[in-house]
Amino acid sequence: MELGVITTVKTGTWKVEKIGAKRVSLFNSSLMLRDLIVLSVTALFVLTVAACGGSSDSSNDSSVSNLSGAIAIDGSSTVYPITEAVAEEFQIANPDTRVTVGVSGTGGGFTKFCVGETDISGASRPIKDKEQMMCVENGIAFIELRVGLDGLAVVKNKENGYLDDLSLDQLAKVWGPASEDSVMKWSQVDSSFPAEDIDLYGPGTDSGTFDFFTEEVNGEGGASRGDYTPSEDDNVLVTGIAGNKHSLGYFGYAYYEENMDKLGVVKVNGVTPSNETVTNGSYVLSRPLYIYVSIKSLQDKEQVREFVRYYMSDEGISMVTEVGYSNVPADELEASRRAVEESIQ
Repeated sequence: MELGVITTVKTGTWKVEKIGAKRVSLFNSSLMLRDLIVLSVTALFVLTVAACGGSSDSSNDSSVSNLSGAIAIDGSSTVYPITEAVAEEFQIANPDTRVTVGVSGTGGGFTKFCVGETDISGASRPIKDKEQMMCVENGIAFIELRVGLDGLAVVKNKENGYLDDLSLDQLAKVWGPASEDSVMKWSQVDSSFPAEDIDLYGPGTDSGTFDFFTEEVNGEGGASRGDYTPSEDDNVLVTGIAGNKHSLGYFGYAYYEENMDKLGVVKVNGVTPSNETVTNGSYVLSRPLYIYVSIKSLQDKEQVREFVRYYMSDEGISMVTEVGYSNVPADELEASRRAVEESIQ
């Protein structure tokens, strides 16, 4: 199986250094090791198609589609709203297709993707080296597409009047692994805070949100105190935080926007998360959102190929802002569209 090199694209100003080239090793059919650069294509999508499920020589009636077959997607709960919205529109235009979108978290999604169980995996962080090697060992070549930008919101109970602005150092004191069974009162974080019990909520360890937050706040992905309430279901986190005046948690900014009536947001280093501060990078907890696509699925499955083309089209990518995230720069989008087409060849 020949696994080609994906052309790198380096555009935009948003933390590009976090999504640069990664060198991995691939095994060929004789189990000889050779190097391949699997380069991050920092963003999005493929040439807009006039008819989502139609081929280039389809009939003039664009409402007719002969496309059929299943598309398996899993991964990040943060990327899920985008992909689900794209899938709904795609299936309306292509009723004989069946798109399933699961939510196993970024890590759980890669576990399935790297053994060939899914065609596409959503991620709220770049793929880890050990996950790349799992893909390598199973012959899964892929293309990485950055589909949007998201801020991670630190949220509090709406009645809380003192957790208005926290520095990264204060967040590390709250969430750091050394604080477990040690920093238990808010007054230990800041002497001006009341001596109330700290009550924390956050995503589980399979979540890309967890990985991103712990790396940015605690300096190491996965490094966190364990005495908090974890859940991959953001609704559980909202309910918990809304039920205790002295609670704190974190999840994607778009989900906070959906629950502004129930929760308050905490400034980080003096900056409030918003589409503007996320896009320009002034909000420190800004992050990229990705989909990873199996090259074999792109090449062998017409329904996957056309789904990705639709996802990357102007109509498909508009779902990013519709669900509350920010777009990647237009030049990245165009470059990614070209890269996907090249991977189909």
